Amino acid sequence: MLTTWAVVPTCLPLVRRRCRACASELLRPSGKFRVNANRKLIDVWILALCTVCGETAKLTVLERDTVRSIRPELLDRLHDNDPGLTAELLQDPDVRRHNRFELDWTDAWRLDTDGPDHLDHDRIDVGVRFAARIPVRPVRLIADGCGLSRGEVERLITEGKIVSMARLLGGTLSGDFTFTLKR
Repeated sequence: MLTTWAVVPTCLPLVRRRCRACASELLRPSGKFRVNANRKLIDVWILALCTVCGETAKLTVLERDTVRSIRPELLDRLHDNDPGLTAELLQDPDVRRHNRFELDWTDAWRLDTDGPDHLDHDRIDVGVRFAARIPVRPVRLIADGCGLSRGEVERLITEGKIVSMARLLGGTLSGDFTFTLKR
C-alpha cells in the first residue's frame, strides 16, 4: 500500500537578494504588483520589502511589453494582486534569472502525512509529492514524517533499509519521489 506525503508551501518564500539601502540579503514579497502602463506599453513588478529596513524593491516581471500581448485574465490577476500569481512568478526561472535572486524556503513549507498509523507496518511505501518546487533534503522529510532523527535515517539508508529510485537521498530534491522503509 502506497502512503502519500505532500510538501506544501505555507507562505511565500523569502527572496535572497541584496537590499540597495542596507546590507540585508533578504526581501519579503508583499504579494502585490506594481503595474505601469504608458500608452501601448506595460511594465509589471512584484513588490518586495527588505526584512531589515523595510525599503521597497521591485522585481521585474514584464518590461516594455505591449498591452495587447498580455492575456486579459493575466492582466486581471495582476490588477487584483493575486497571491497565487505571485507564488507562480517567484518560481519562474526566467523571472529569477532576470532579477538575479534565489528563493529561501526556510519556515515557508510543511510536510503533510497520513498520520502516525502508517508507522506500525514492517514495510512502508511512501510517495512524496511537492506542491511547489521547494528544495528539501529527503533525509529531513523522512525523519520528520517517520519521527526519526536524521542520523538514524542516514544509518537506515546506509544499511539498505530505506531505498529509493531517487539517486541522491542525501542531496536536495524539489520534485516528486518515492521511497520504501523496511523495519
